[in-house]
Amino acid sequence: MPKGLVIVESPTKAKTIEKYLGRGFQVEASLGHVKDLPKNKLGVDPDSDFETEYIVIPGKEKVLGKLKKLAKAADAIYLAADPDREGEAIAAHLADELGESDGKSKKNGGPPIRRVTFNEITQRAVREAFEHARDIDRNLVDAQQTRRVLDRLVGYQVSPLLWDKVRRGLSAGRVQTVALRLIVEREREIKAFEKKEYWTLDATLTAGKGPAFDAHLAGANPDKNVVPDEPTARRLEELLKRAAWAVTSVEKKERRRSPAPPFTTSKLQQDSARKLRFSVKRTMMLAQRLYEGVELGAEGQVGLITYMRTDSTRVAPEALAEVREMVLSNYGEPYLPEQPNTFKSKKAAQEAHEAIRPSSALRHPDSIKQYLPEDEYKVYKLIWQRFVASQMNPAVFDQTTVDIDAKSNGEAYPFRVTGSVLKFDGFLKVYEESKENKDEEDEALKHKLPALEQGQALTLKELNPEQHFTEPPPRYNEASLVKELEERGIGRPSTYATILTTIQERQYAQKTGGKFVPTEIGLVVTDLLVANFPDIFDPQYTARLEEELDEIEDGREKWTQALADFYKKFQKDLAYAQKHMENIKRMEKPTEEKCERCGSPLVIKWGKHGSFFACSSYDKSDPNSCTFTKENPIDLPELDSADVQETVQEEYCENCGRPMVLKRGRFGQFMACTGYPDCKTTRRLDQGKKVPDIPLEETCPQCNRNMVLRHGRYGEFVSCSGYPECKYIKQNFIGVKCPDCKTGDLVEKKARRRGNVFFGCSNYPKCKFTSAYKPVAEKCPKCGSEYLVQKALKSGEVIACPKSECDYQRAGGEAVA
Repeated sequence: MPKGLVIVESPTKAKTIEKYLGRGFQVEASLGHVKDLPKNKLGVDPDSDFETEYIVIPGKEKVLGKLKKLAKAADAIYLAADPDREGEAIAAHLADELGESDGKSKKNGGPPIRRVTFNEITQRAVREAFEHARDIDRNLVDAQQTRRVLDRLVGYQVSPLLWDKVRRGLSAGRVQTVALRLIVEREREIKAFEKKEYWTLDATLTAGKGPAFDAHLAGANPDKNVVPDEPTARRLEELLKRAAWAVTSVEKKERRRSPAPPFTTSKLQQDSARKLRFSVKRTMMLAQRLYEGVELGAEGQVGLITYMRTDSTRVAPEALAEVREMVLSNYGEPYLPEQPNTFKSKKAAQEAHEAIRPSSALRHPDSIKQYLPEDEYKVYKLIWQRFVASQMNPAVFDQTTVDIDAKSNGEAYPFRVTGSVLKFDGFLKVYEESKENKDEEDEALKHKLPALEQGQALTLKELNPEQHFTEPPPRYNEASLVKELEERGIGRPSTYATILTTIQERQYAQKTGGKFVPTEIGLVVTDLLVANFPDIFDPQYTARLEEELDEIEDGREKWTQALADFYKKFQKDLAYAQKHMENIKRMEKPTEEKCERCGSPLVIKWGKHGSFFACSSYDKSDPNSCTFTKENPIDLPELDSADVQETVQEEYCENCGRPMVLKRGRFGQFMACTGYPDCKTTRRLDQGKKVPDIPLEETCPQCNRNMVLRHGRYGEFVSCSGYPECKYIKQNFIGVKCPDCKTGDLVEKKARRRGNVFFGCSNYPKCKFTSAYKPVAEKCPKCGSEYLVQKALKSGEVIACPKSECDYQRAGGEAVA
């Protein structure tokens, strides 16, 4: 029997596909990419038309060895990686390794190698794909390779600059840096924003026997600034109390709200973030599982959704027919449009792909709930609802807009109220799209208006003047940042999750209350890169490069020419940066603070963990100079209760998907996977998420504000909540005088490198007394030592003499030696 070897990326996908292909095929997994550029060198030669050196990824030799062995015995090889650029590149690299030299002739007379793609893993789609097997699309491969080379050129040549000027280990990403730039620029907008006061005036009115309703003073908003301050508001209030109120116009109309199109990748990420509170990374992880296949009891392994990396809203005709039939049978004729709803994709969308939809609309979420983990069920339900709703009739509202005049002292003050009543729910019976903020439509639905007519007199029940302040633009959360990236054309569906994950893993930004806040190192790196690479890290230029990648994919531009144009700009910026980039390592920024030990001015310096305060009198060549340093706490944004709740929301393991829990180790708190010991994933608290400060009842001795427990790079510390106005940091005195200098007090400290606790004199560096064990203010009864120490042994806690030549030791107050 002919034997076909089918290669996909993951074992789960392999299991699902094998069920549909039957005995004539063997399905194996490559476990992702098998080749990449080398890690220890550039791997690209710009002088030789950007010739690339791809090598087998270390650790993939065994996988490739098995595939090569199977390929020799196969009659045909089918490469069934995902239907996008990355999948095409995986297929091309596998073809190189398994024997293909061009599209048709094979090296060493090996089996033919064909490419198959499908947008959903169903029996129909898989069999149809094998009936239309094709050659590898070299344009798709070139587009992926161009992105890979662009990222390598930037990362490999800019990162060493950051190592030299800031600190080792930093890295620069071509697209990630632009995303970080948006976060930094938004943060500076917020810091520079000046609030302006304005007032609104609402009037509670009645018309005979009908219900009371609220009307707004028309134009009372921050843009028109009709009521700028309290005196104006109070003056208006007095005038309006004596006013005659009457309806000037009543406008009634029917308003339709159409359903949203089925999900693209970015819209799924945004809706999942708003409705389910899932991170972009988690949403994509769950969607991947649904696409590759889930065990559904007797039905076996089934792919539940179409491919989840897409910017297209296109739907296959057979899927449209199925969902329309389902809408008619489940909801009735009033809910079914005469013709299928169609939606326009954005300009650069890849129309060969489909929107994200269920592989079968007949598979209701509740019918498979028992087979799905809770979070997978939630994502599937969201996708199913959005798709079904997209093929239903619009919702219909009866909307009434009433204009009212309040006449006082010969002047008319305009008020308006809009009320909306749902007449036909349409697609809202199944799904309602999430919003970042409430809009006028939500406000109108709150108002239930009585029957009103033009000229009708109204009675004032109450006036409600309310103070407001203009608000700065909000910080980006995951949903709004993805939306911004998509609208600006930065990145593509396959890259959004990676972008957001990378800037957090590199600790360039952290999420505080679910909002992105740049870290100190993120601010420094952004400023240096934007100042020295004005073209490369410009959002518009980055978006233009994405368009060029699309043109390469379509065969309209040669990939080497696109790289040549980029490299010309890049070389110019790189040469400038190598000469002019500021060296942060040598930075010394003067401050008004004084050294707590010697009284000299403090300066801000830069170390491997960021900025810190240091004494200006320190001299490296003088061992007796002052070495005082202290933490430079970062001014974090204030959190409201909703933000705090979001900060501490459940987090999931990026490797196995199980919940993470907060644990405490010898170096402080950390997050650990609940799947231990099967999964040993951990994360430091300074990686990506910030622990909120904990207010304390203790007050600051310098300014009398409350103290807070903060989490710094060396663990927990207590400082004033009034930072940066008050920079007081509490030292952990243990109530024992220094036994060496007799004037200092002993303080509990934490070593910078290892994080272990030790005890030292507050007069350091003049007094260099230290002890690894906690000193006790008591003389040794045996040798006369000025102090004893507290030790924790396996046998229990003991008090002992610190001198090695003295063996005095006691437990529980009794001498044991």
